[in-house]
Amino acid sequence: MEVYQDGAANHTSKLLDAGLRLPVRVFGIGNDDFELYEEDDEFVLSIEMPGFEREEIDVNFYEGRLHVAAETENESRGQKMTYHRTFRLPKEIEPDEITAQYRNGALEVRLPILTGAVHRGHTIEVEG
Repeated sequence: MEVYQDGAANHTSKLLDAGLRLPVRVFGIGNDDFELYEEDDEFVLSIEMPGFEREEIDVNFYEGRLHVAAETENESRGQKMTYHRTFRLPKEIEPDEITAQYRNGALEVRLPILTGAVHRGHTIEVEG
């Protein structure tokens, strides 16, 4: 099983303060709200997303990138919560076979790897 780190993923996670409308957390680099690993010829992505309803979450796959977005509003408190994150995967994916489930505040996305797919890119030698 290979585990992939957050490093190069383009992502933003925000929680807006209703009073000042200032981002409390932007570019959550180093956050541990997700886990991405390879298992049985598929990638499995688990994201902790408490506070959202299933209908408020959008998941799409385009040009080798998985986009996850969600938005909810607590009208009684005047607060809005958004989540936006993009994941670039190191192997080609079978887009028609991707599945997603949201349960108990956690989103799980399964992305089957295209048969015969290899790691994208190439190794660069580091000279000293």
